[in-house]
Amino acid sequence: MIIKPVRGKSPEIGKDCFIAENATIVGEVSMGDQCSVWFNAVVRGDVHFIKMGNKVNVQDGAVIHGTYQKSPTTIGNNVSIGHNAIVHGCTLKDNVLVGMGSIIMDGCVVESNSIIAAGAVVTAGTHVEAGSIYAGMPAKKIKDISPELSSGEIDRIANNYVKYSSWFKEE
Repeated sequence: MIIKPVRGKSPEIGKDCFIAENATIVGEVSMGDQCSVWFNAVVRGDVHFIKMGNKVNVQDGAVIHGTYQKSPTTIGNNVSIGHNAIVHGCTLKDNVLVGMGSIIMDGCVVESNSIIAAGAVVTAGTHVEAGSIYAGMPAKKIKDISPELSSGEIDRIANNYVKYSSWFKEE
């Protein structure tokens, strides 16, 4: 794994986290407890800060970054960022699922209890309302989330990644 300071700012990693051997975390990154950063994922806090809450999983190949002097990235608690997703200079509130291969651009705010569908492109400045699913290119609201979907997908995936990371800590 690559964990290194940039311009005097070092990553801060919470308790009970898993960082894969080939993950990269650099610069001004603060990560809560029970987080995981998976294989080939990059969390690059070199040009602006990245703040992550508790129980955030950054799956394989995902990239989290910001825009210099303009757009930091803030991620709440219980957030799953799917394989090969790009989260750039935006805010993700609590209980958010970012689908595989999706892109969330600068200035976006994804409110709590929301899902960004796989492959969606959330264009700069979009405000994703709480409890909704956004899909497409550009991403638009397609429906509200049912409580079953919220607990069945958002909570299930976040909890599963805490479990999966424990398997690697046993080795």
